[in-house]
Amino acid sequence: MLPLTIVAPYSPEPFFAKTMSSLVDSGLVEDTVIVSEKPVDSKIPRSRLLVPGPLSSQETLMRILHDVRTDYLLFVAEGRHISVEPGALEKILTVAETTQAGLVYTDFYDVTGRSRVLHSLNDYQLGSVRDDFDFGSMIIFSVSALRRALTTYGPTPPVKHAGLYDLRLKVSIDHPVHHLGEPLYSAMEPDNPAGAEGGIFAYVDPRHVDSQKEMEAVFADYLKKIGAYLPSRGLKAVDHKTQPFPVEASVIIPVRNRKRTVADAVQSALSQETDFPFNIIVVDNHSTDGTTAILSCLSEEFTALKHIVPERTDLAIGGCWNEALYSQACGRYAVQLDSDDLYGSTHTLRRIVDMLRQGYAMVVGSYTIVNFDLEEIPPGFIDHREWTDENGHNNALRVNGLGAPRAFDTQVIRGIGFLNVSYGEDYAVALRICREYRIGRIYESLYLCRRWSDNTDASLSIEGTNRNNAFKDTIRTNEIMARKTINGGA
Repeated sequence: MLPLTIVAPYSPEPFFAKTMSSLVDSGLVEDTVIVSEKPVDSKIPRSRLLVPGPLSSQETLMRILHDVRTDYLLFVAEGRHISVEPGALEKILTVAETTQAGLVYTDFYDVTGRSRVLHSLNDYQLGSVRDDFDFGSMIIFSVSALRRALTTYGPTPPVKHAGLYDLRLKVSIDHPVHHLGEPLYSAMEPDNPAGAEGGIFAYVDPRHVDSQKEMEAVFADYLKKIGAYLPSRGLKAVDHKTQPFPVEASVIIPVRNRKRTVADAVQSALSQETDFPFNIIVVDNHSTDGTTAILSCLSEEFTALKHIVPERTDLAIGGCWNEALYSQACGRYAVQLDSDDLYGSTHTLRRIVDMLRQGYAMVVGSYTIVNFDLEEIPPGFIDHREWTDENGHNNALRVNGLGAPRAFDTQVIRGIGFLNVSYGEDYAVALRICREYRIGRIYESLYLCRRWSDNTDASLSIEGTNRNNAFKDTIRTNEIMARKTINGGA
């Protein structure tokens, strides 16, 4: 009996038969399972055809596991022509056996035309729990690990979209997920790749609501199984004390080299109409492009604008937030405004503060994506309605952000502080707060979020994307461990 069963969703594209034949020709493939929602003619050697539904459905996966005779399943991603390096499958199987891994994945090459670029992947860790974690185009599962996980932690629920996600999470509880940091295959993009849209906003796209609800349910069950699930009844409201503050609210704007947008942001904050006193604290992180001169002029004209240039020169965005929060000028509530964004109306600040006064430690609004000229661009309005009061604080560990604008009770956030980094600092503090406190949500557009060439996440390289994703995975790892400790786990 050869060790591998190949599992792949059918594609009518010519490259599909080539990909499958090349894998079968390795001499390691006992069987091939081609999954299709519609009847098709298969000319792949030693292939069986499944037609019950998409590969990610429970029905399809359970049928595959029931019939599989080999030690390993090799899942091939949809939509790309894969060319495996000589000896690659042997190497992967050797690693799977020696590490006793439940899942193995490898680096690869992206091929576009004549271009061949290394595509490195991140190591898997406890916090690598997003459903879109990048495993590349080939994943090998140990069949014994899959069956043991399903026996120990229960069968995959009757889902259509989250079946593979459920299997991955359950296998990862007791078995290593091993990243082989060597490019062992090439993946070629088709001329018209499907599903290219979405990107970082895919999980809030209304078209994905059914799949996201399934992913959330699967993930909540996983958190319960590892002892990291927190019931909402344990979350606290803020106990407002009589500590004096100079103003009721502060709009906090960290900035470095934003001469094209910072005046607009400040004017947006100054235009707010409230029934309480507020100020604007701009932490100017040693700008060199003329931003400092603009802010100096504005602060001379408007006494509500507090222009701070830190003594430290090593501050990232999170460090600038700390400078504002711990300054004597900071108000009872601290409200975010990025230096290239705008509030959606003159009532945004009052709307946020009214909700904070209801005892929330943090309030998150909704926003509209715009271009530099403030014209709405896809995906447009983002309201993060995946959040629920019952489970939002748990599901926050699965998604990559909570939304904007973000606002905080200053007494609470001063006890936590921001990480001195320029990516993920807001996500880390939000996870920390919702571990203990209630978070309020506003589902109307309060904020115009500019997407333009100077965004910190614009045109990231593979290395930059990996670095950001790995950092957020580490944040999740630490938070999951903290929540397990709360529940009395190790």
